[in-house]
Amino acid sequence: METVETHNVPKLTSSLRLQEYGVGIFDAYPTKSALKKALKKNYIAVNGVVATSATVINGGESITLTIPKHVSPKKRLNFKLNVLFEDDYLAVIHKPAGILVSGNHFKTIANALVQNLKRSTLSDATKPQPVHRLDFATTGILLVGKTNDSIRTLNKLFENKDIEKTYYAVTIGSMNNEGLITSNVDDKPSKSKYMVIKTVLSERFGKLNLVQLHPLTGRRHQLRIHLSAFGNPILGDKDYGKDPFILNGKGMYLHAYSLKFKHPYTHAAVFIKSELPERFNKIFGQIN
Repeated sequence: METVETHNVPKLTSSLRLQEYGVGIFDAYPTKSALKKALKKNYIAVNGVVATSATVINGGESITLTIPKHVSPKKRLNFKLNVLFEDDYLAVIHKPAGILVSGNHFKTIANALVQNLKRSTLSDATKPQPVHRLDFATTGILLVGKTNDSIRTLNKLFENKDIEKTYYAVTIGSMNNEGLITSNVDDKPSKSKYMVIKTVLSERFGKLNLVQLHPLTGRRHQLRIHLSAFGNPILGDKDYGKDPFILNGKGMYLHAYSLKFKHPYTHAAVFIKSELPERFNKIFGQIN
């Protein structure tokens, strides 16, 4: 039995070529490259007429994907994400622990975005793409571009340090109340500001600190490397922690808490946060 998917096009602000508009509308062919393959195989019709990559979508059409029964549809990741903000240009989602942002794996945030976000109605809409990194074990705020231009623009904002990022971590050991950590990471200068918000005594670890962090540069694993080199590794960090203070089975206590920036298209001030995970509260009590 053949597989059929139908998509009814809403009203559009401007016309789009099908190979641009159609990215993400079909579960079986969610990416641009997959859509092109479906068009070449004549699997897609618009208002009953076989479509090509040159077919133009104006709004109001019925687009049908028909897959012969001998063809296996492309597998699609089914992974629900918490969307904190979304418009036609960009989105902000909460990244849970235990999933890669992107890479050569099936289960990634990048592969889950299409089913969790609304397709942009703008002419250069594309498959949503994360514009910065969070580690596999890190939770929290992740910024996503939804058009070709917004992806380039958001990357430039990060490059120019026009996006303020705030993290929270649980660190081990005694620390000064606040400070600036400077060192080379991957042979490049790096800076991180920190402030201790709360400290509790721990029978196993001596002291545990809730620390607010502001990375002033964007090196890979920067906060984890800085805190470890400072003598205060992040609780649960298996890569940069020190024996016998490795915490197994609880994950890493590093959370991307907020992003603050000027929206590059609407020019509105944007401040979005992802509240601290409950496991932080279990250590320090309810945190305001």
